[in-house]
Amino acid sequence: MLSYQHAFHAGNLADVQKHALLAWTLDYLTRKDKPLSYIETHAGRGLYRLTSAEAAKTGEAAQGILAHADWFPAGHPYAERLHETQTMYGGDAYPGSPLIAALGLRENDSLHLAELHPQEHAALAGGMAEWGANVYKRDGFDLALALTPPTPRRGLLLCDPSYEVKEDYDRIPRIFAQIARKWNVGILILWYPILTGGPHRPMVKALQEQHPDHLTHEVRFPPAREGHRMEGSGMFFVNPPFGLADEAARLTALFKRLR
Repeated sequence: MLSYQHAFHAGNLADVQKHALLAWTLDYLTRKDKPLSYIETHAGRGLYRLTSAEAAKTGEAAQGILAHADWFPAGHPYAERLHETQTMYGGDAYPGSPLIAALGLRENDSLHLAELHPQEHAALAGGMAEWGANVYKRDGFDLALALTPPTPRRGLLLCDPSYEVKEDYDRIPRIFAQIARKWNVGILILWYPILTGGPHRPMVKALQEQHPDHLTHEVRFPPAREGHRMEGSGMFFVNPPFGLADEAARLTALFKRLR
């Protein structure tokens, strides 16, 4: 459970999908002058280096954001977060979802981040201190249940586990059902990998049946290397904001160019 490190995969095509839709959603929410809460269950370290040994080992960033940054014109929330990160931390810097959230939120918004991996937690706590983030070294699902409904009640939750624990596929629909009952106005977001064999399918079906007001967005892309099982990624939204479906459709068209 504590072996996964996102540095090997930062900036890959799955991140492009996830971070583009996350940045868009945060931008939509912050257009209103009302405070919001952001909760993330599996945060990682927040800031990555695309020239790191980990990134070079997999080459996934080279196939992802480094090849397709032009998908996002100036003014797109994802492009703005990338530019801000590189301006602050250097040209090889890439923002994980905690940093995308911190850059997109305002002073009166709340930021809650959970991470269990000791090294990732230490990096997250150090890197996010200047943003006033609440960083927790505890199970992200337990944290989400403990914090919801949050104050402020308006906001979103991002669930982005590694799925190294196979029980997560069965556990997530139950957790989302509990959170949705407690926090019926929250936007709940789940990212999941699309692997050969389709282990995600029963989970997504259960989520769709439980949450009639949902948006399911899936993209396909070539495996990063021979033998790599991930052939796409998906995002499931409970209470998706107005306009998100159009942005998701735009992304779908872009990803279809890769196939």
